This record gives sequence, C-alpha cells and structure tokens, in this order.
Amino acid sequence: MPTSEARVSTENPAVYMKQLCRHFGHRVPSEWTDERGSITFETGTCTFAVEPGVLVLRVLTETSEDLARLEDVVGRHLERFAHREELAISWERSSSES
Repeated sequence: MPTSEARVSTENPAVYMKQLCRHFGHRVPSEWTDERGSITFETGTCTFAVEPGVLVLRVLTETSEDLARLEDVVGRHLERFAHREELAISWERSSSES
C-alpha cells in the first residue's frame, strides 16, 4: 500500500490536527485525542501525531493516484487553516513508492 509522511514544523500542531479532524469529520469518520488523530476517507486514511513543535501527517491509500490526491487535499487544508504561518509541507513517500 502506498504511504507518505510529512513532518510539519508549527507552533500549533495540536490545534491544526484537531481543526483538520473536525473539518473533515463533517463528511467522513474522524477521531482525535490531544496527541493523535485520524481521518478515514473513502480512498485512504490520514493519521496525525503531535510532537513538540511538529505535526506528523501520514497518508495510507490503495493507489499512487489516491495517495497524491490525499496529500494534496490534506496539505491544502492545513495551509489554509495555518494561513498566519508559512508552513513547509514536504511529503516523503515510502521506499515502495516511486
């Protein structure tokens, strides 16, 4: 299964994780605690982990096309929610992905 991960430096990792989970939770299953979260899309799953100064995003899908789509959707929403910060979202795909 294709996977990718982004480690995003931010002053507010927990705030953005909860905001993403709540936002998408109106349409698809999502859950979160203070340290972890997940969103289950029709085409895959995005999980979150909060670390000091870092939000870790991990996407898991069935196809490379779905992986690219979820990276884009989650990344764009995070950038929109964090418009006061200039976030650097760089996805690293698993070694099985080209």
